[in-house]
Amino acid sequence: MEFSPVDLKDLEKRTNNIYEAVIVAAKRARQVNDENRLEYNTILNPLSITTDDDFEEKENPEVLKTSLEFENRPKPHLIATQEILDDKIEYRYKEVDETETSGS
Repeated sequence: MEFSPVDLKDLEKRTNNIYEAVIVAAKRARQVNDENRLEYNTILNPLSITTDDDFEEKENPEVLKTSLEFENRPKPHLIATQEILDDKIEYRYKEVDETETSGS
């Protein structure tokens, strides 16, 4: 697996501070991971149909091929970090209701 270091100063330039960049990247990485999981399960469901007579699982070459395909994809945190560096992610602060902060 090939990787390249990311200069934290580049991330900080695109957000207010490095901690904000980490939070944005983590949230985006979770979204990418959820999308990948949904796609994987959608592809896998028709391939993994078994009958009641099959008590032991047998290797299915299509399932193995699909698994390897997904395993070789870029990892979600790398995708998220690159999206921040390419300015592809827009984020905003959650608006806080004044009644929640006043403690009443």
